[in-house]
Amino acid sequence: MGQHSADVEVVVTGLGASTPLGGDVASTWAAMLAGESGVSVLEQEWAKDLPVRIAAQLAVDPAQVLPRVEARKLDRCEQLALVAAREAWADAGRPEVDGERLAVVIGTGTGGAGSLLAQDDVLEQYGARKVSPYVVPMLMANGPAAWVSMDLGARGGARTPVSACSSGAEAIAMGMDLIRLGRADVVVAGGTEACVAALPMAGFAQMTALSKRNDEPALASRPFDTDRDGFVLGEGAVLVVLERADRAKARGARAYARVAGAGITSSAEHITASDADGQMRAMRLSLADAGVAPQDVGIVHAHATSTPAGDLVEAQVVADVLGTHPVVTATKSMTGHLLGASGALGAMVTALALHEGRLPAIRNLDHPDPEVKLDLVAGEPRHGAWQAGLANSYGFGGHNVSLVFTRA
Repeated sequence: MGQHSADVEVVVTGLGASTPLGGDVASTWAAMLAGESGVSVLEQEWAKDLPVRIAAQLAVDPAQVLPRVEARKLDRCEQLALVAAREAWADAGRPEVDGERLAVVIGTGTGGAGSLLAQDDVLEQYGARKVSPYVVPMLMANGPAAWVSMDLGARGGARTPVSACSSGAEAIAMGMDLIRLGRADVVVAGGTEACVAALPMAGFAQMTALSKRNDEPALASRPFDTDRDGFVLGEGAVLVVLERADRAKARGARAYARVAGAGITSSAEHITASDADGQMRAMRLSLADAGVAPQDVGIVHAHATSTPAGDLVEAQVVADVLGTHPVVTATKSMTGHLLGASGALGAMVTALALHEGRLPAIRNLDHPDPEVKLDLVAGEPRHGAWQAGLANSYGFGGHNVSLVFTRA
């Protein structure tokens, strides 16, 4: 067993993704740097009577990527997780590791909501005998982690944090802890989500959480802009391969960044509202865990969903905790809000930005909110040799997660 200590360094050696901008990491990252939008009008029949009829749908259907026999017994969020896991594993060089020292941690906000809703329709219309025998493994939230663990032969645990929109970030924090605690040498961690469906869309719309720009989908998600009016629902998966730094170095693996620290808090106040105190505590805990001073953080990937109240709260917290010097981006302006996968996407962007020295700009930032006192990336990507970055992720239920990455 390894020592129980933050002195055990953890690095990111593999990345995998399927998002509204691309079916893999390379296409997603290229589209982000180009400032493209993955938001479009929903053409499905079920969407025609919804008050909000736009979403960020996948660029590539995972059911077309996976073998047909495999895809048909998986929920869309499970399909996504498998596609992203296989890419991340290959990207890491398929590390040779004892299965008992390999773990999987995949978070999700809603799990197999699509399968649950679809099979309920089957039950109502055609009766119990027509319900799929796969429905229970398809709807259970731990399905993505379970399928990936079987695919990779990971016998060191298959875990599933379910903390709404911070699930993916919490999964990466948990993966880091498993390695630090000596319970695993390699962990595949991240988030997956696929709930662009009538009921979730209607529910979010009833909360007045969604942008109503049905006629301008590409302009709808606009974090920190004065004209923001809510978030855009998205779908996707991002998984990373986490590894002990000494082990990765010994096998000559490329490290994108070091996962240096995490802070996780709960607000314990309101089921949906943003809470400055909880966010502030999470950020400060992550910095303390990483041993990184506020002035050393060069970039921030903001949670910034494009809601009028939420963006302002986070902007104030970032300014209070770090100051106004970090360069801040918000990629939900392009991908929409991937819910349980969004924190993992933020982690990927932060790691790539440190590795490459490029940070994507915020799309649709035409009129920056004058109350936001931050260095927002507008227009073109920003370049720099940053040493540390921080990614925020918040979720309904009062979940607050901050992750700190440093250059490997």
